[in-house]
Amino acid sequence: MSDSNEASSSEASSSEEAKQAWQEAFDASKLRDVDFQTMSGVPVEPVYGDAPYPGQYPFTRGVYPSMYRSRLWTMRMFAGFGTAEDTNGRFKELLRSGGTGLSTAFDMPTLMGKDSDHDWSLGEVGKAGVAIDTLADMEDLFADIDLSGVSTSMTINGPAPILMAMYVAVAENNGVERSKLGGTIQADILKEYQAQKEYIFPPRPSMRLITDMMKFTSAEMPRWHPISISGYHIREAGSTAAQELAFTLGNGFAYIEAAIEAGLDVDEFAPRLSFFFNSHLDFFEEIGKFRAARRIWARWLKERYGAKTDKAMLMRFHTQTAGVSLTAQQPEINIARVAIQALAGVLGGTQSLHTDSFDEALALPTEKAARIALRTQQIVAHETGVANVADPLGGSEYVEWMTDEMERQAEAIFAHVDDLGDGSMLEGAYAGIENGYYVGEIADAAYRFEREVNAGRRIVVGVNEFTEGDDSDNETLYIGAEVEEYQLKRLGDVKQKRDAAAVKASLDNLVAVASTPDQNTMPAFIDAVKAYATEGEIVEALEGVYGVYVEKAIV
Repeated sequence: MSDSNEASSSEASSSEEAKQAWQEAFDASKLRDVDFQTMSGVPVEPVYGDAPYPGQYPFTRGVYPSMYRSRLWTMRMFAGFGTAEDTNGRFKELLRSGGTGLSTAFDMPTLMGKDSDHDWSLGEVGKAGVAIDTLADMEDLFADIDLSGVSTSMTINGPAPILMAMYVAVAENNGVERSKLGGTIQADILKEYQAQKEYIFPPRPSMRLITDMMKFTSAEMPRWHPISISGYHIREAGSTAAQELAFTLGNGFAYIEAAIEAGLDVDEFAPRLSFFFNSHLDFFEEIGKFRAARRIWARWLKERYGAKTDKAMLMRFHTQTAGVSLTAQQPEINIARVAIQALAGVLGGTQSLHTDSFDEALALPTEKAARIALRTQQIVAHETGVANVADPLGGSEYVEWMTDEMERQAEAIFAHVDDLGDGSMLEGAYAGIENGYYVGEIADAAYRFEREVNAGRRIVVGVNEFTEGDDSDNETLYIGAEVEEYQLKRLGDVKQKRDAAAVKASLDNLVAVASTPDQNTMPAFIDAVKAYATEGEIVEALEGVYGVYVEKAIV
């Protein structure tokens, strides 16, 4: 037999073994009770094409063998406005409408670690999300919701340990053990310095708090993801798809290195990391980005960080449609944009999905707009047939080329960051923050895009072309001054009723623990919130230990 024939025979044997392994892993007993056939009644196979198959390294085609045949993605709708009671009502409405997970948006004072009565909070309370000052607010936020039976995501970064502690305290006060809690807290602090700017402390002490959360959840909350590494905000700030991919995964590698330095085992903690990507309007580019992300993550975890288990190499991610693509002009056509972006996320193999509401370029979503956004996901899931087959676009020459191209561009960026850190992605991330690399790259990309739109080289329907249409006023959600008045009274009542001595003792203890590198801060955070210390009081106490980060001007 010639060498070429031997190689061909070996490849065929390997492919057959891969197919057999996939078939053994494909658990037919867990399939959804639906007919996997076209609308015309033609049966379809669960996957098409050659090895590697979904659920097989490097997971380009999906993280699970049966993908959506067994379980649809989590339909996680973003909600948060006004008071905790207001948002609690929206949560319940979304769950009644078929949502399968909660995703919480906090107002700007909460995101920045300021109480509602802080001077900086004036006029912002409850405007861009829900206002949370103390555990009392968090209790109202999740009132009458079974936290053991719902998956909750919280978009919070600088004050993430505080909000995480409040969530644990609410559950325990309602008889739900912390080990039963499932969900994700964003806590991706590196991207704050790179794109979103909602930071409080300098990068290195902030990373200490992140690793403390990793250790705590690893030991006590097996169903919880302590960090959602977020490319979404990097893309919203104006990055390209490849920059979003590379900066996000690069941050992921930095968190891996920080956790390893803290003594955690990569095979133990890596499965607890999740990712959060943007789904923008270039349909095939987005699909290629998602597929490349899984492949890159698996390869780096295995080859660079020594992961040995498939679980440690799996990239599971949440997707949100691109808020920055929504237009205030002719806002109803945003429904079409969102549907296309949602479809790209699903064809790219996302594990959960949030669809933006069509009116978000104007204000926080109305209940009607939020329901339409949820129904959009449900149409994709139940009417299009795309959930019947894993990686339905895999094998397309264009899709495979795009996947390779996304990987190639990302690897070039990784090499630069690695050089900045002298062989460390963590130190490279710090260096790139300090020298303005990330900010500069994102700003340049945003500027190029805007010039193309202004020159008419890139068409945005309703903005620079096809502008004739109905731009009449739409009903929007309005957050009045009474929300701030209510929240200030609520905060004042809590401060008056709480045990001041217990608050002081808990804050003193937190400062002592935060000043001791080998102690985990999470138990101290939980004690402080249970004493009804405010978020702002906790942040101010830690500022005395860690200081406050001020971004350097880049010229």
